[in-house]
Amino acid sequence: MSLIEIAQTLNDSDLGTALRESVYAFPIVEGLHLIGLALSVGLILFVDLRLLGLFLKQVPVEDIMHPLRPWLLGGFATTIATGVLLFVAAAAKIILLPVFFYKLGFIALAGVNALWFELKWGCRVSEWGTWAEPPTAVKFAGFASLTLWSLAVIAGRLIPYLSYE
Repeated sequence: MSLIEIAQTLNDSDLGTALRESVYAFPIVEGLHLIGLALSVGLILFVDLRLLGLFLKQVPVEDIMHPLRPWLLGGFATTIATGVLLFVAAAAKIILLPVFFYKLGFIALAGVNALWFELKWGCRVSEWGTWAEPPTAVKFAGFASLTLWSLAVIAGRLIPYLSYE
């Protein structure tokens, strides 16, 4: 079964049809997706700007990262769950859009960047987190995160405008 056939099967499923045809379900899922994005990407903006040394220099990085982590992860979980539902509702159209695969690629790269940061620097934040100017590699991780999440959001917002009718 090809990727297009799988997408068509998802699209034609009871869930895909119900989401697409419901007056309330699709807008609610889309609204929750945007709330999840605001929480996840919005809060990561604060962390990344601090990692770049551009925002709240007087506040230790750890004091920004740790309290925001549950909200960030909750936002990501909401975004992923609702993103899957939005895909199922229009899979047959979305699968044909190159921008959808760019979005997935940017998300994957942002995830790799976050994992690298956590394993290399996040676990040792108490060593460098009070510095006004973080290490160069930390700044790079912050810049990469800002760039990749921005590109993922832009690609995601292009999907409804580029969908084939």
